[in-house]
Amino acid sequence: MIRSAASTSCLFGALLLLGSAAVHAEAEDVPGDLPALSAASDRASVVGVSSGGYMAAQLAVAWPERFSGVGVLAAGPWSCAQGALSLALSQCMSTRRGLPSLDELDRRRERYESLEQVGERDALSQLRAYVWHGDEDDTVSPELGSLLAEQWQRWLASSEQLRFVRSENTGHGWPIKLPKQANASPQTFGGCRQGGGSHVLACDENVAGDMLSWLYPERDANASEGEVVAFDQSEFAVKGLADVGYLFIPEACEAGGCPVTIALHGCQMSVDAIGDTFMRHSGLNRWAADYGQVVLYPQAESSMANPQGCWDWWGFAESTWQLNPLHDTRDGTQARALMAMLEHLQSTP
Repeated sequence: MIRSAASTSCLFGALLLLGSAAVHAEAEDVPGDLPALSAASDRASVVGVSSGGYMAAQLAVAWPERFSGVGVLAAGPWSCAQGALSLALSQCMSTRRGLPSLDELDRRRERYESLEQVGERDALSQLRAYVWHGDEDDTVSPELGSLLAEQWQRWLASSEQLRFVRSENTGHGWPIKLPKQANASPQTFGGCRQGGGSHVLACDENVAGDMLSWLYPERDANASEGEVVAFDQSEFAVKGLADVGYLFIPEACEAGGCPVTIALHGCQMSVDAIGDTFMRHSGLNRWAADYGQVVLYPQAESSMANPQGCWDWWGFAESTWQLNPLHDTRDGTQARALMAMLEHLQSTP
């Protein structure tokens, strides 16, 4: 089960069986505050799928000096929507209006940099990047994934810092390789070519392990168990965030010093929408337990402005009077909240 963050003093009193533990907090549990874990401040990463992939890129570009790696699944180029829902729909999911211009997006990033609204190009060039896209994705065109990889190739100091994966016969979502004892019904997952209700794709492909191994090369295994902790997100309350977020803490990270991976779900993939499916079966926790990594699972919520519970990659969470919503900068409402969570995890208790 999920334990409240208020019970972190006995967080490791019982071991969690990663493949079979339930994630929903019991009704009587009241999530506590996000704990300070003395997490490593120099090796954080941010990964995400679909809208979470767009948001992951936004965080990495805004604060490249705070991250060592970024992973983006099933999404297009950074800042593709440029603050316009019409572009998000017609040029960043489908390509009815043609492909976005990387030159134009480069000029946008350079303008932001001149205003100190994103990080410096030199810091951006040092990241490791992982880009994945399914060849049968009918939600976000595979061409956009290829364009995203090209965008990162422009920014990085060396081609050896980028891994780009195109998976044949795979649709929109997060592909997984189920363990033999998955303890889940087939209805929990989407087919490999169809996202289904959860967009967690039973594809026999461990994208989480492949991605994190790329972002953290030459890491030594330090196998342990761990638990998922529910925490109150109200401290970080901004438009579009749910009331409760989640955190996976391996036992080996109890004493501090572990890096943090921010893992951002896609649209219709929050706990409110699909329960614990993404957290429990994505493969992130298994890798994190084996190598000593804290995984933060912030949660977005559905609303009239955001009915599918997406992360803000087109500007809906910003003030309506802004000509440029700045969602893709350090001033972005949700971006600031997510970075505040990271900073808190990296603080000393």
